[in-house]
Amino acid sequence: MNRLHLHMLSDSTGETLENIAKAALAQFDGVEIIKHFWPMVRSETHLNRILVEVADNPGLVIFTLVNSDIRARLERECRHLGLPVVPALDTVTDALSNMLGQEAKARPGRQHILDAAYFARVEAIQFTIAHDDGIGWENWEEADIVLAGVSRTSKTPTSIYLANRGYKTANIPIVPESPPPEALYRLKNPLVVGLVAGASRLVQVRRNRLLSLNQAPETDYVDEEKVKAEIQYARRMFADNAWPTIDVTRRSIEESAAAIINFYNERHTELKEKSAIDE
Repeated sequence: MNRLHLHMLSDSTGETLENIAKAALAQFDGVEIIKHFWPMVRSETHLNRILVEVADNPGLVIFTLVNSDIRARLERECRHLGLPVVPALDTVTDALSNMLGQEAKARPGRQHILDAAYFARVEAIQFTIAHDDGIGWENWEEADIVLAGVSRTSKTPTSIYLANRGYKTANIPIVPESPPPEALYRLKNPLVVGLVAGASRLVQVRRNRLLSLNQAPETDYVDEEKVKAEIQYARRMFADNAWPTIDVTRRSIEESAAAIINFYNERHTELKEKSAIDE
């Protein structure tokens, strides 16, 4: 197995850099990555301490630094050590600068300024946490999205991911023996999306869940025929109400969320067009 030291330097929280690295690393198999994460690098004194670690653990260096003196020093030292160094955002920033005819503002962490979008995201997260697993159904009309699905279809993590993108998201488990509140069928503002998965996959996930809780692994909860009946019940409900449905069997949380956002944007566009026609 290949082994690589990856040094990530940022003058802010480093969230952007981590996401870039994560996306790039997903393209490679059989590699052991040893990550060295250095956020809030805003002085040469701090950089000096980091360079000692870089020299002791040579590898790839990537950075998002806007201070020209710190950048130049890092690039110079990496060349001296014979190490590749990559300014992760420069290509995009340069292209935007050329297209817009503006010089980029050299401000560390500028993307994290506490603007209206930030506070909207915080509000979405708070709403989503307070409306998990069918809680607070009286307020569902305030949601942007409501996810419905049988147990273990990743409703909660998908809701949290959507909340981090700024969407107020509630979720409700679909259980044949305990129908959802009637309010679910009368919602006007939120987009309701049904989540389903293959029966064998659900049985596997549920059994692992029971084992992790030290509970008996053989119950109706993991009986494949019962699980198939649950899924059929949920699919029928989604179809009867014309709710878009996503099969999450082979989808990551990010992929499911992306599909849901597409549904949301399409519905939003349709509603705008209908409103324009009505006017």
